Amino acid sequence: MVTYSRWTIWASILVCLFAILVASPNVLPQWVRDAMPEWLPKQTLNLGLDLQGGSYLLLEADVNAVYRERLETTRDDIRQALRSADIGYTGLVIQGSDTVEVKIRDAEKIEDAASKIQSLIVSVEASLLGGGANNYDLTRGPDGVFSLKMTDGARTYYRTQTVSQSIEIVRRRIDELGTKEPTIQQQGEDRILVQVPGLDDPQRLKALIGKTAKLQFRMVDEAGDLEAALQGRIPAGSELLYEERDGQQIPLLIERRVIVTGENLVNAQQSVDQRNGRPVVSFQFDAQGARRFGDATAANVGRRFAIVLDAKVISAPVINEPILTGSGQISGGFTFESANDLAILLRAGALPAPLTVVEERTVGAELGADSIAAGSVAAVVGVALTILLLLAAYGLFGFFAVVGLLLNLVITIAIMTMIGATLTLPGIAGLILSIGMTVDANVLFYERMREERGLGKAAASSLSGGFSGSMSAILDANFTQVLACVILFYLGSGPVRGFAVTLGIGVAVSMFTAVLLTRIMVVSWYRWRKPKVLPI
Repeated sequence: MVTYSRWTIWASILVCLFAILVASPNVLPQWVRDAMPEWLPKQTLNLGLDLQGGSYLLLEADVNAVYRERLETTRDDIRQALRSADIGYTGLVIQGSDTVEVKIRDAEKIEDAASKIQSLIVSVEASLLGGGANNYDLTRGPDGVFSLKMTDGARTYYRTQTVSQSIEIVRRRIDELGTKEPTIQQQGEDRILVQVPGLDDPQRLKALIGKTAKLQFRMVDEAGDLEAALQGRIPAGSELLYEERDGQQIPLLIERRVIVTGENLVNAQQSVDQRNGRPVVSFQFDAQGARRFGDATAANVGRRFAIVLDAKVISAPVINEPILTGSGQISGGFTFESANDLAILLRAGALPAPLTVVEERTVGAELGADSIAAGSVAAVVGVALTILLLLAAYGLFGFFAVVGLLLNLVITIAIMTMIGATLTLPGIAGLILSIGMTVDANVLFYERMREERGLGKAAASSLSGGFSGSMSAILDANFTQVLACVILFYLGSGPVRGFAVTLGIGVAVSMFTAVLLTRIMVVSWYRWRKPKVLPI
């Protein structure tokens, strides 16, 4: 005869009561949850994009821009290395999309140049490539021509790093918006899928994600000839940028030398200028940035410096006095929302490569509400039909199975609420399917009991044989189902993973509700009534 200790029964009851307490906020109105004491659980299920609406973006990282930046850096490194060694050269250019070439003028210094250029070849991180790989292949041509060609391993490394860094920065930017459970994952080699449930302003999302957010503090070249620059004669060491002021684009000559970058920022917040009440962005540098910014402002009192974001001048104020505190503010005709968005961008950091929107979709809240209604109707109908079938087929024992079935739903929702899982439309399908797995276990129990009773065995023997005889089949079925859910979760995309999570939790919980709770109810009833024949 199957028996259970008293502590097992009470522990099971406490688990069920706790699950009901955790899951109950999902069916309570918002005003009731707000009025509840702080010590009570108030968290609700996160709803996916297909249930509550939101924004969907498919982004593509411009890895070619990263390759170009690496080539430009290598070109500058070659220039500096050859100049420091007093080696004359010509034709230092980037050829195509993967090669830097240079020609050494002095034949006697070709070997020295080869040594200097060779020192620029380094091994990129091997862990991502499955083995060591150099960043460039060096070849020597006739007449002292050297070519550095980026290797396939380096391109793979840079692409992988670019996408992974972009995903992390996009995640930090979206998290700053306060949205719940965004989906941000890689698709293919250089694409990023972004789903933000509950955000119905995709234009703001695109503006927030699409900006590279490379912030630089540079001096304005006031000695240069602006008129000549507008005609194409830009002084060496400067570039022509524009500042938007009162709806007009104001040209400015900006020195290329960077004083401080956004990498030196430790904080950025939207605030209000105490002098005029307009929104600004307050910032704080780290120790290195504060020192460099302080030295630059002390040496250039009376000059203008430019705050440049993604090759656009935000503002170009005059340095009235040295700024030694490492903090300041950026003003530029912001609204409160745009100032807050800029602060978010600066806090999250700069993207390693520009992101372009390949695909954009917006799911309206009405469609999400329709999905919830349809899913709810399907769940209610499925559960109702299952309950009627169990009651009609097994009577009182069917009632015990129904109680276990309902507790299975409650405990599954409670677990998903506690771990912050996202419920999607496929997840509702997984929830309904887990109901079937719970019923399957009970059907195996009861049918085996009927077989035992048909052999003329006593009630106690039929009960014990029904539970023990069907346990191996139940364990095999549930283990196989959980294994399938694990595979779907790791190999599937967003909707498939939502289905796998819900189904996996439901199947695991069914082992508790069907194998333990239903059996406790049946055994407790038997010990109370002590029937000679099972009413099944």
